[in-house]
Amino acid sequence: MTKPDDFDLQAFLPYLLNQAAEEASLGFQQIYKDRYGLLRSEWRVLFHLGIFGRLTATEIGAKGKVHKTKVSRAVQRLADRRLVKRARSEDDRRVEWLELTPVGEKVYRDLREVAQEYESSLQVKLSDDEMRVLKAMLLKLAGRL
Repeated sequence: MTKPDDFDLQAFLPYLLNQAAEEASLGFQQIYKDRYGLLRSEWRVLFHLGIFGRLTATEIGAKGKVHKTKVSRAVQRLADRRLVKRARSEDDRRVEWLELTPVGEKVYRDLREVAQEYESSLQVKLSDDEMRVLKAMLLKLAGRL
């Protein structure tokens, strides 16, 4: 008879963080998918361009910790839908600058408002102090503190 493994997957921090992230993002995912037919990587590219302005795909990947192939596919789909425009750098032909189109800006502003409302709906589950501490701990774990 084999001995049961005593590793507690449910308490394993990376697993627990992933579970919390998935649960927290499901509602917002449904909104951007239903409203605009966006995938997760696409809304992340859209938001990076909305927040930071003109960026390269490499910069988006680094800022969002998204693999370059996912960024590339997302950029292609967003460009096909005329939400993102591309322009080759005149200084370095290997570099492609990305920016939101006017339609992309409109989609970003709409989803930004929805994201803020959605975050507020999540925050009611925690006290102000808990939310402050949680965000500080997550920033620390993400290496951004």
